[in-house]
Amino acid sequence: MTKYSLRARMMILILAPTLLIGLLISTFFVVHRYNELQDQLVDSGSSIIEPLAIASEYGMTFSNREGVRQLVSMLHRRHSNIVRSIAVFDTQNHLLVTSNFHQNYTLLQLPKGTPIPDDLTVTTRGDSLIIRTPIVSENQLPDMDNSLEPGHNTLGYIAIELDLRTVRLQQYKEIFVATLLLSLCLCIAMLFAYRLMRDVTGPIRNMVNTVDRIRRGQLDSRVEGHMLGELDMLKNGINSMAMSLTAYHEEMQQNVDQATSDLRETLEQMEIQNIELDLAKKRAQEAARIKSEFLANMSHELRTPLNGVIGFTRQTLKTTLTPTQTDYLQTIERSANNLLNIINDVLDFSKLEAGKLVLEHIPFSLRDTVDETAILLAHSAHQKCLEMTLNINNDVPDSVIGDPLRLQQVIMNLLGNAIKFTEQGNIDINIELHNRNDNSVDIEVQVQDTGIGISERQQSQLFQAFRQADASISRRHGGTGLGLVITQRLVNEMGGDISFHSQLNQGSTFWFRINLELNDRVASSQELHLHNLSGQRILYIEANPAAAAATLNIFQNEPVEVIHYASFDQVPNKHQHYDILIHGVPIETQDIELYINRQLQTALSLSEHLILALPNQPQMDAEMLKQAGAQGCLFKPLSRNRLFRALLKPQIKFEHPEQNHVNHLPLVVMAVDDNPANLKLIGVLLADIVSEVILCNSGEEAIARASESDLDIILMDIQMPEIDGIRAAELIRQLPNHAKTPIVAVTAHAASGERERLLNAGMDNYLAKPINEKMLFSVLTKQCGIQASNMALPQEDQAPSIKNLPVTSSSIDWDLALRQAANKEDLAKDLLKTLIDFLDEIEQRVRPVLEGNKDDTIVDIIHKLHGSCSYSGVPRLKQLCHYIEGQLRAGTAAESLEPEWLELLDEFDNVRSEAPDYIS
Repeated sequence: MTKYSLRARMMILILAPTLLIGLLISTFFVVHRYNELQDQLVDSGSSIIEPLAIASEYGMTFSNREGVRQLVSMLHRRHSNIVRSIAVFDTQNHLLVTSNFHQNYTLLQLPKGTPIPDDLTVTTRGDSLIIRTPIVSENQLPDMDNSLEPGHNTLGYIAIELDLRTVRLQQYKEIFVATLLLSLCLCIAMLFAYRLMRDVTGPIRNMVNTVDRIRRGQLDSRVEGHMLGELDMLKNGINSMAMSLTAYHEEMQQNVDQATSDLRETLEQMEIQNIELDLAKKRAQEAARIKSEFLANMSHELRTPLNGVIGFTRQTLKTTLTPTQTDYLQTIERSANNLLNIINDVLDFSKLEAGKLVLEHIPFSLRDTVDETAILLAHSAHQKCLEMTLNINNDVPDSVIGDPLRLQQVIMNLLGNAIKFTEQGNIDINIELHNRNDNSVDIEVQVQDTGIGISERQQSQLFQAFRQADASISRRHGGTGLGLVITQRLVNEMGGDISFHSQLNQGSTFWFRINLELNDRVASSQELHLHNLSGQRILYIEANPAAAAATLNIFQNEPVEVIHYASFDQVPNKHQHYDILIHGVPIETQDIELYINRQLQTALSLSEHLILALPNQPQMDAEMLKQAGAQGCLFKPLSRNRLFRALLKPQIKFEHPEQNHVNHLPLVVMAVDDNPANLKLIGVLLADIVSEVILCNSGEEAIARASESDLDIILMDIQMPEIDGIRAAELIRQLPNHAKTPIVAVTAHAASGERERLLNAGMDNYLAKPINEKMLFSVLTKQCGIQASNMALPQEDQAPSIKNLPVTSSSIDWDLALRQAANKEDLAKDLLKTLIDFLDEIEQRVRPVLEGNKDDTIVDIIHKLHGSCSYSGVPRLKQLCHYIEGQLRAGTAAESLEPEWLELLDEFDNVRSEAPDYIS
């Protein structure tokens, strides 16, 4: 709503009524005068035409045209100021006489077919007024006989054209005079309004300005001038208020000055205290830094001899020993492993405290990662007769990107605590999908036990460093008190949170949520399903309800019929045959021969395809059970991938032998990598997939070979000396025969945004190391436009059965090495040997750095080592290389990474000491 000033409102209220009344009165009188002038003209015309009609009756009766003309002409001359023309028409509407032959008489003539009017008529046309009246014979006079029809004795009619311009001029004069008088009245009203506004709004404006100055702090401002009535009272009130404000301001200023003086003294004291606190903070930070470095250095110093103890203990166990010696050495190995775990916890804690822990960003299988962790700790749980279950919801995606080793560490810590504090019952792992976006998922992992629980007083101490729920000297369970602290920090580093719910003597549930990126380079169609077993009936025997529920959830969306019973005694028809039987062997089973003689024979009588889910205990001899008739043996807890592979293995082997045949893609592929191990592996993988492979170990060689050969696709390493992969790709694009050849970037940098950066640099696609056959096959078929439906990848061979080494104490993960080498054992051994030979060269470059020598190119050789570790099954060494390379590229001085260099050299020794177990 528009806000008008007082001046404008007064002007409107004064002038609006004056203008409205003046307009109404002027309009009334002008309209009245306008109609009056026109009526006067009509009366004048009537006074002319009516006598003329009577006088013309004689001439019309006797057809005396001359007499009528003279009469008409005389009247026209006499009234020429208003009459333009007079015309007399006979009964046939023909012109008889007219007073103005130059005038268009048709304007006066009645339209054809119109009867002669019986009375006077008036018509207006433009600025002319036409009056018509009939000429009536004396026989039609009122005192005559009116028996004849009306108009029977009408002799014709007379039409007079009168000029309206004189009347119009007079009307305009009247309007002008009325307008002039209205304007004069408005001017007088404006004069009075201006005087009133000057006497009222002027003082008010003066008071408003004075109040505004007082508001801005000019308290000496006063309202001046003589004012009338209430305005004078208002002036006095404003002046009094200004005087009061002045007195209050002076008093407040005195108080402010006093408070300012006091505050200045306080700030000086606080400044002194802040300086003292800053010095104390720096001393505390320096002490914390020295403590962290001490912990890190001591961890390395302790691990070096401890790894030697573990390694030589294992070597001694391979020799001929007495049972007592073997028992002693196994005790030494277990104790050393426990001590190594404690040292690793201290090292991880010191890294987290110093902010030096960097998470990996690599593709991995979520189900396989969790399954490996569960299998690793299942032995400890089964030794205590605890059932361990793994339940991963079917809607949880399997191919994700993140740090699998740290995820395993978190789950391992939670599982280890659950096993430690549980004496009987279950350890359940549940993984659910909490939220899903276009590029990432939020998953929730729950570890639930039936252990001793945690009291409310103890719960507040769980996530504090070096603190335990039971810290008394009589406590039953040991540990450093760092496991949950490290777990919480790792979960927070992965962008998640961790919490728990527990009641004393009723068990505990620990859960954490983390965010993982989706791996869009792995198609969902590569997941295992039981389509080949569609319609088959599977009998599932499992006594533990939690384990049964987890396994039944795996089969939920599969096209098979699963029938579950808690024991063989509940099977209603012992003679009924089932396609497949899965038996979960009870945890408490101790006598394997007794089991074979009783339950195994019963199972074989129900189905010839028997798969056993065994506790991970020494007495469970899988080979003996297979010889007794079991087709497959899996360790508990059952997982989707291991179970489906076991179910599909006979189908692949016997029902679809044609799938073992490999069709090579008709492609010529060039692979470029400066790392010999990486180049050898990718060459072996390509040889099984495509018809021709060209290998180059530098960007210069790649450009030269590309100019000589016609290639279908190029796999280009990015990090290379002299000419890097991006520059080499630009130069190859300039060759006439390779302007449109697809070039795929192959790099170990899996950081967020790396894919987009390489695609923007001109690459057609992106492959992250380590590369597997499925990823490579998918990229080749996609980039070269080949339909993969008729092609078949080589089937994955069953990994050789080797001695399982705990993740926490082993630097070589042979299962991982085999997977990275496409399950080719000879290739895995060659890659590991190449890595061992390369370690000597790396150590010769690292030793001078530890002695303080500067090496600006150390980052390049560490990157090369990082690439070699990606294919050799050494996850801990790979992670160290990844961290050191990241720190060096971020600008960290090499000499400030002394703890990491020491840990790297220790890991070299670990890999060297463990390598003979696999490559001998």
